[in-house]
Formats: sequence, C-alpha cells, structure tokens
Amino acid sequence: MSEQSHPEIREAVRKLCAGFPGEYWRALDRDRTYPTEFVRTLTEAGFLSVLIPEEYGGSGLGLSAATAVLEEIHRSGGNGGGCHAQMYTMGTVLKHGSKAQKEAYLPKIASGELRLQAFGVTEPTAGTDTTRISTFAKRVGDKYVVNGQKIWISRAEHSDLMVLLVRTTPREEAARPADGMSVLLVDMRQAVGNGLTIRPIRTMLNHATTELFFDNLEVPVENLVGEEGKGFRYILDGMNAERILIAAECIGDGRFFIDRASAYAKDRSVFGRAIGENQGVQFPIARNHVQLSAAALMVDHAAALFEAGQPCGTEANMAKMLASEASWAAADTCIQTHGGFGFAEEYDVERKFRETRLYQVAPISTNLILSHVGTHVLGMPKSF
Repeated sequence: MSEQSHPEIREAVRKLCAGFPGEYWRALDRDRTYPTEFVRTLTEAGFLSVLIPEEYGGSGLGLSAATAVLEEIHRSGGNGGGCHAQMYTMGTVLKHGSKAQKEAYLPKIASGELRLQAFGVTEPTAGTDTTRISTFAKRVGDKYVVNGQKIWISRAEHSDLMVLLVRTTPREEAARPADGMSVLLVDMRQAVGNGLTIRPIRTMLNHATTELFFDNLEVPVENLVGEEGKGFRYILDGMNAERILIAAECIGDGRFFIDRASAYAKDRSVFGRAIGENQGVQFPIARNHVQLSAAALMVDHAAALFEAGQPCGTEANMAKMLASEASWAAADTCIQTHGGFGFAEEYDVERKFRETRLYQVAPISTNLILSHVGTHVLGMPKSF
C-alpha cells in the first residue's frame, strides 16, 4: 500500500501498536498463546470493524482502509494473524446473509461482543481443491447435521462464530463441481462438545491453527447463509479480500525488515566503518525496497478494484504473490545484514522471518497462483 494512503488511520494504528512492543509478541511466541489483549484493544479502537457498514456499528470504509490497518500492525513488528479474519469473514454474511442474520450478528461483531474469526474451508484430503471437500451437511427437519473434518482452521479456539463451507449435494451429483456447496454460520460456543471437536496444531509460528472434527453436529436451518448449493460463489469474495489483506500484511512485514536492516547497516561498524557503506550490504536492501514498492502498487490496484465491485481475482492473486515474495526476500536480507544477531530472539527479526514465510503457502500457494495466471489469463491448457 502507498505509505501516504489513510494517514490518520496509519498514525492511530502506530500509536496503538507502540503499546505492544517486541517483548509482548516474543512472550506470546514463546508460549504459543493468543494475543487476547492486543485483539481486544484493536477491537475497542474500531479497527477490526472498518469494513462493516455504519448502520451495523462499523466504520463503513473500503478495503484500502483495512489494508492500511494490517500493514501498519506488521510494520510495527506485530502480527495481524490473530484477528485479520474478523475483517473479511463477515463479508459473507454482509453480502449474502438475510436481513435477520445481518441485524443479529454484524452489530455484535462490530462492537467485539462476538468474534467471527474462523473460516472453515480447507480439508485434509482436498487441500486447495475446494470443490473436493467432503464435509457434508444433511438436512433433517429444521436442522443440518454435519459430519466431516477440516484442517488449518486458524483461531477456531478464539472465535464465537465460524463461516463453514460444506457439501449439501455430493460432488458427483452436482451439475458442476463448484455446485452443491453451502455456507453455514456455526455458533462455536454451542458446537464444541456437541458434535465439534477442536484439536490444536503446533507449527513453526504462533498462528493458533487447528483441526476440526464434526460428528453429527446440528446447525439450525436459519444459520444457512444465502441459498443452499451456492456457497462456493459466496466465499470467493471473501477469498479475494483475504488475499489482498494478507498481501498488505506482507508489505508491512517487508517494510519492517527494510527498516530494521537499513537502520542496523547504518549503526553497525565493522573494520572501522558502517557496514552499510559496503555495496554488498547496501544494494540488497535497496533492491528489496524497489521490489516491495512495486508489490505495494499491485496491492493498491487490487484493493481499488475490490472496492469498486470489479472482478479482482487475478489481481488479488498477483498482489499476494508479489507481496509475499518481496517480504520473504527482505526477510532474508535482514537476517544476512544482522549476521548472528538476526537469529537472536531479542531483535524480533527471526520471529518475523518465520511469520512471513507462511504467506507463500497460505492462503493460496504460489504455484496455484501461477496456474491461475497461466490458464485463466494467458489461455494455456490446464495441467490438472
């Protein structure tokens, strides 16, 4: 994102993040605990409800405002992974939910009374081939009975509600592979222990991710979002928003690494002079800045298309790919610039290094983005 966009929001987020310095994030990372206090403060300041319309208690701003919030969190050395889904998951309810659903949930999400941070799509045997999910919801009277499994569902233990994608028609019986999927809004407070089991997965970073098991979980029919069988289309908008917002987080990460590397290169003296005088140190940092600046413009472009209601799937994918690769390159340079100190916890570089690596894998892998561009943009034959 352009560093000049939404200056008031950026300044306010920077001030908020100053109260959560590196020590706060290091302690959470060490114990793999959720940033409860940070999320509460961010919610109370209204930053997680920027995309919710004013009539439901939010700010009613566009996606570019949300990207500014997340970019500044990451540039400050923090991580928006604990709460960024609160921004985009509610879009499924906002765009496709009934009037009653919007009135029941959106004001409470905006105020922080309810957390909607879980997005249940990925399955162990389907991966990113979403049309092959097998978690099934069978209609029985005024309820859906859900059976199946999900994996890599972040924040499930810290969310009151979950947007869940299920099959309501088997894939082989649907007219097209993308048909026959539906979206249910699951109340996690009632579901856990009543058909839903959550199993945490420990990973190389503090991302509160889990595996979910559904065993005859009952969900009221009134929790169906939109029409039965059209759920895949409903979540696509959310996926585009997710990719653009995570791209903005990568821009923030990249700027964090460039800020830290250039500052260290100016201050660190070896052989009687600052290491930043050496072109071998200086030029990689400068190159990272150039790459990141170009990626930021792509994020701006994708966000503008999304705000205008224009098709933006390709642009969202390209923004995520460019930003994640630019941030990873900057992370590598930052480690190299710091030398041994880059591996020391107290510098926060190694933690951010681990965190930013995720985004070449999630929420969509680089190879799938290249496949999308190769087939949908350039018209080459599909390989799968």
